Amino acid sequence: MKKILFVCSQNRLRSPTAEQLFSKRRDIEVASAGTNHDADTPLTHELVTWADIIFIMEKAHRAKLQKKFKASLKKARVICLDIPDDYEFMDPELVRLLEVRVSRYLG
Repeated sequence: MKKILFVCSQNRLRSPTAEQLFSKRRDIEVASAGTNHDADTPLTHELVTWADIIFIMEKAHRAKLQKKFKASLKKARVICLDIPDDYEFMDPELVRLLEVRVSRYLG
């Protein structure tokens, strides 16, 4: 079973939406976290090591991920979804974007 981690900045809007959206699938395990130190669920080495695929919302998250968690990034594939911080939690447009952009990697 693939382990999928969704990452945004605060873990309040985009990544929790993605986690809730894809948690219904039986073929993957999902979690979410934020890159900022004051995120609702801050990103940890344990989460990075756990993940097979890490979906980041913006290119800036890749830089933070590589800077802080380089040693833990050995196995995870990092994919940028290019979704700006313009949406509320479970915004229908955000849900549509996530479904389209994530599904191409999960089948």
